[in-house]
Amino acid sequence: MASGNPFALDGRIVAVVGAGSGIGEAVARMAVGLGARVSFLDASAERAQSAADRAGKGAEAASVDVADAKAVDAAFDALVARQGGLDAVVSTPGINVRKSILEYTTEELDRVLAVNLKGSFNVLRAAGRHLTPRGRGSIVLFSSIRSQVVEPGQSVYAATKAAIVQLVRTAAAEFAPVRVNAVAPGIVDTPLTAPIKREPAWREAYAAKCALKRWATPEEIAGPTLFLLSDAASYVTGTVLFADGGWTAVDGRFDPPKA
Repeated sequence: MASGNPFALDGRIVAVVGAGSGIGEAVARMAVGLGARVSFLDASAERAQSAADRAGKGAEAASVDVADAKAVDAAFDALVARQGGLDAVVSTPGINVRKSILEYTTEELDRVLAVNLKGSFNVLRAAGRHLTPRGRGSIVLFSSIRSQVVEPGQSVYAATKAAIVQLVRTAAAEFAPVRVNAVAPGIVDTPLTAPIKREPAWREAYAAKCALKRWATPEEIAGPTLFLLSDAASYVTGTVLFADGGWTAVDGRFDPPKA
């Protein structure tokens, strides 16, 4: 472990995929604040550039479609050529189609698998190709509480998030000493969850399910993510860090009436 502040990212070259909004942007902006040189990568070049502009000095932007393996490889090759190296990668993109299994179409299945699972694999492989020859670095993929617990309408999304856990564990074994981990958020106020939060009953029910009784902000997920990139997590690999406000720890509550 380097001397000084083990949480600092001074001078490190970090790529954040999905940095145009939500958790990805929060991770990228916090990394800039901790001293990293950060590439904001997103499916939308406009969102990526806007987010990088908000982050200021130390940020650059580029576009990438995670479902396109060749595009992901090219984006990482170009990033390394521009920056002169790569130290850490975070991949946050994910989509969800909330439907029962019997209502799911093949096209919807393919779309969710392409972004969540294939996209995560493409980023993991591209990052590994650059980091493993150097024998150091950190990769963080995004899983979810849905890798462990489900509800109706979450079949394909939950399956992809469980698969990401196994990708991370396998990569940790194959890429070492490069570290590979996953972050599993609970309910977070992001564009992905906006349709849920607009419904008062749904919003309140989700908050009540957590031990902390509230939704998370993207910044509250960024902190645990950047811990995994830092030297403070130098002996952490192949694991899943749940940042879920206690969702997966709580199995309901009953307050009996007082006598």
